[in-house]
Amino acid sequence: MLAEVEVSLPPTIAMLTPPPGPDRDLARARWEAGDLERVAGGVLSPLAGFLIRMESVASSRIEHVEATPVAFARAIGGLKENESAMSMVAAGAAITRLIAASSEAITLDEILAAHEALTRDDPTESRYAGTVRDVQNWIGGSQYAPRNALYVPPPPEDVPALLDDLIAFANRDDVEPITQAAIAHAQFESIHPFTDGNGRIGRALIGAILRRRGVTPHTVLPVASALAADTPHYFALLTAYRSGDVVPIITDLALCVETAAREARGTARTFARYEDAWREQAAPRAGSAADLILPALLALPVFTVEQLAEATGLPERSVYRGVQSLEEHGVVQAVTERVRGRAYAAMDVLDEFGDLDTRIRERITALRAA
Repeated sequence: MLAEVEVSLPPTIAMLTPPPGPDRDLARARWEAGDLERVAGGVLSPLAGFLIRMESVASSRIEHVEATPVAFARAIGGLKENESAMSMVAAGAAITRLIAASSEAITLDEILAAHEALTRDDPTESRYAGTVRDVQNWIGGSQYAPRNALYVPPPPEDVPALLDDLIAFANRDDVEPITQAAIAHAQFESIHPFTDGNGRIGRALIGAILRRRGVTPHTVLPVASALAADTPHYFALLTAYRSGDVVPIITDLALCVETAAREARGTARTFARYEDAWREQAAPRAGSAADLILPALLALPVFTVEQLAEATGLPERSVYRGVQSLEEHGVVQAVTERVRGRAYAAMDVLDEFGDLDTRIRERITALRAA
């Protein structure tokens, strides 16, 4: 019989003086993040939406939640897709919610709201949506008991105070931003305040801190793609943090930020070429519905006719004709079979999900091996 469980109690960090980090790496990572926004220019807004979806896909994959790009698109389009695809969409909503609310301050209310957005439709976790756990949880081992668990977080009665301490640290302005994001993320994962969804909310916290500190004022870096390139390595960083070694996760997050920003610049340049490429492909008549629809596709790569009509201000009948024309020329593709409320996707944009993810994973794997 299991008679005793040894839990881990993370140290408080509100007044922590972080150890010296890799200053040159941190400065380079911050510069790369800023350069992404400078390069993005006129496609910054649609790029930001794309990168949030990208981050939700990669962050979900770390939790073994995966779906095909088309299934993900169908879920974005409102179809009751498989649970994994719908969970990815929920992760995107959670990331968006937390980062948008964090420009001035990180708050527990917004963390809880992000968790509620992530889990409210989960058939298993919905009853815990948006609430701090009141039960003991653990990582690894059996799902029924913490025997042989890899890590047992603090007991539920200690979680509220630890979260208050974490939030105080996350709102400081005297800590280097990437260092702050790395420590806050590792501390959040060590507290493990929810029954499920800790990884995805904890990685969203990285983006929230980088937004609040002005590193990424308009974008969200897909750092989860870099972390997902080698999940054992990522989990080892968290284990090292829990053992008191803080520097490795700071160094690695700097590398992830630098890599994600550099590769996302390529996506920004690709985005800038899409509209002209689509015009050449479809050759729409100037002023036609198809012609007027094209500029909206970057910001709304998965859409229904109704959504596109609202975005463009065009009549639904005209939008429908324009979409038909673009579908005939291969610019968009229907991703649902239903007639009413049919969802379409600009497949070039969906394909870029996989391309960007592959570039990030290959580059960071090579850099870590160097």
